[in-house]
Amino acid sequence: MQLAYWMYAGPAHVGTLRVTSSFKNVHAIMHAPLGDDYFHVMRSMLERERDFTPVTASIVDRDVLGNGTKDKVTEAARRKDREDAPDLIVVTPTCTSSILQEDLANFVDLAKLGSEGDVIAADVNHYRFNEVQAADRTLEQIVKFYIQKAQDQGNLITERTSKPSVNLLGIFTLGFHHSHDLREMKRLLFYLGIEVNAVLPEGADIETIRHLPQAWINLVPYREIGLMTAQFLEEEFGQPYVSTMPMGTTQTENFVREIFSTLQSLDPSLSTDHVSQYLHEKTHWVGESAWFSRSIDCQNLTGRRAIVFGDASHAAAMTRILSQEMGIQVVCAGTYCTHDAEWFRQQVSPYTEEILITEDHTQVGDVIRRLEPAAIFGTQMERHVGKRLGIPCGVISSPVHIQNFPLAYRPFCGYEGANQIADLVYNSFSLGMEEHLLEMFGGHDTKEILDLPLDPQDILWTKEGEEELQNIPRFVRHKVRKNTENYALQHHLEEITPAVLFRAKEAFGG
Repeated sequence: MQLAYWMYAGPAHVGTLRVTSSFKNVHAIMHAPLGDDYFHVMRSMLERERDFTPVTASIVDRDVLGNGTKDKVTEAARRKDREDAPDLIVVTPTCTSSILQEDLANFVDLAKLGSEGDVIAADVNHYRFNEVQAADRTLEQIVKFYIQKAQDQGNLITERTSKPSVNLLGIFTLGFHHSHDLREMKRLLFYLGIEVNAVLPEGADIETIRHLPQAWINLVPYREIGLMTAQFLEEEFGQPYVSTMPMGTTQTENFVREIFSTLQSLDPSLSTDHVSQYLHEKTHWVGESAWFSRSIDCQNLTGRRAIVFGDASHAAAMTRILSQEMGIQVVCAGTYCTHDAEWFRQQVSPYTEEILITEDHTQVGDVIRRLEPAAIFGTQMERHVGKRLGIPCGVISSPVHIQNFPLAYRPFCGYEGANQIADLVYNSFSLGMEEHLLEMFGGHDTKEILDLPLDPQDILWTKEGEEELQNIPRFVRHKVRKNTENYALQHHLEEITPAVLFRAKEAFGG
């Protein structure tokens, strides 16, 4: 555990609650002290849901501690079973209440005695796992539980559907544009003649789980959740899975081709004649991003420097898009998913100069400050860093704010997602004509952003150098100052004169 005022991934119980609240008729009992029960507000605010968040907080206070918490937890579970009749109740502690080292398994056994529905304890180590890892493990635990139950009762449905079908695993509440991505992927699969057997966990009920083996293959668009479930289903039923994320034109094509390659391995007689035609039409006539990448507007981005940071899936996909499809130089690509560091390195190493694996937002800020990119593509944390440094930032990954839960249709996956990303990238850069007009008319931001140089003790501005700096428009003055100081440090200069300022401007492109 780490005490921090900014975290990329929250505590484990948040991941568990995100999964349980995505299911229909599943309730969670959160065994927590006051202060840990903020999930209701967070979900209601961000998702703008019309229903109540199906989570009950079993509050741990000093009176409960004095009398023991067993009765409080068991009674909360039994009460929700009577009131709402959920199919499943999941009991989870928080990282704070885990300190009590209580026997939650025993509490759950007692709650089962008076409950009509199933009751289980979240099998997550709250000291070892974060929100992302806990979500993946909780989904797998629930699927395993009901697959085993169906096998014991002899009502598990394993007969494959007559037409090619898939399970979409890992779409859940508070995911980055997940609901929009789901619509886009369903539309893509429909036009390819592939049925969606199940979506899990978003909008699914417990009954859906025993139908999972009917699908031909499983699709895991986000590695952060669903991968463990897909691996379990492959081991248990021989269901192959595709974990390519369809983000960007190239990866969407790879996603489609991998799906049909996997389907053909199960049925060699399956026709794929329509696949190439579909991809051609989507790439050349429907999707605008492929055309845009060849336009003069996108060519103006060639060689621009950018930094990418986010969860493993989105950061890797965005790095590939910027480098492969838009010709932008990715000077650093990073992720906070340290548990998936090896996969991330393999994915981005051909497309970036530097790789950063960290959960510490200050390290990311230091790298941004050092490399001075023209744009950042990251989380809301990098957006805050960019605002302080005067560098534009496009948000491409969780953690996010409410503006990243738009009411309008804005997927990041599929061909429409590729269009959205192209707009995001283009609008995140200040291009040549825009910079020229801003310089002519004095800019659109009169607020001066104050920032300290990298090593203020190592550089000295002469009086003449400071006077020359004041002749530069204020809205870009802070950036010119930092670029000049970096130039002086790189060339081991002890002071900055007007001549050094002019040389630095030439080195950084005027």
